Amino acid sequence: MSGLVDAVMAQIGDDEVGAIAQRFGMSPGQAQAAIEQTLPLMVGAMAKNAATPDGAEALHTALGDHVGSDLGGLLGGLLGGGGSGSAAGGGLGSLGSLAEAVLGGMGGGASQSAAPASGGNDMLGGIGGAILGNIFGNKRGQAEQGLGQTTGLGGANAGQLMAMLAPIVMAVLARMNQQRSLGPGGLTDMLGSETQRTREAGGVGGGLLGAVLDRDGDGDVDLSDLLSMGGSVLAATRR
Repeated sequence: MSGLVDAVMAQIGDDEVGAIAQRFGMSPGQAQAAIEQTLPLMVGAMAKNAATPDGAEALHTALGDHVGSDLGGLLGGLLGGGGSGSAAGGGLGSLGSLAEAVLGGMGGGASQSAAPASGGNDMLGGIGGAILGNIFGNKRGQAEQGLGQTTGLGGANAGQLMAMLAPIVMAVLARMNQQRSLGPGGLTDMLGSETQRTREAGGVGGGLLGAVLDRDGDGDVDLSDLLSMGGSVLAATRR
């Protein structure tokens, strides 16, 4: 049974990868690799939150209350502007509600950061930023810094990439939760198992999870040893 990362990647096609590549000045191959590093880090943070009964229940409640977010509209927004008409608008509106529910259910509160300023990527980024604040909490800066190092994007751009992907991750997880009738315990097991596989695989993904999620405090993330083995995404061969 495929995990959340695979399910999200199945929704992100060449057009979406190309839009991300263009936005950040990368080749499509580099953008693909950056996405593949970003998603396990986000899933790992969600797994850590869902490891407690209260966290799992809060996540399950938020997902169950807001099933049906329009992935087509979200992906259209990722491509730049979200298009027009009911599909994009309705999808983004649903994710706005989902973000608000996640904020309320996981100990946060609807804030200014959750309110989209305008359509398209700005809307996705606003909603995504609110979701990231709950996923990572006080480790958000470490996540952006660590991902910025491993991808070569830098912290600010890495944060933008995570914010763009966060609503899509939540929408896909909501669909999986409904289709598989996971329940709070099922969410805990699925996210935990997927994160464990990432850790056991090692490499950049496993190292990034350890450096960000297992580190105490808010200090700088040092991934120099990891980078010396694999190099950053932007140092990879262009294709």
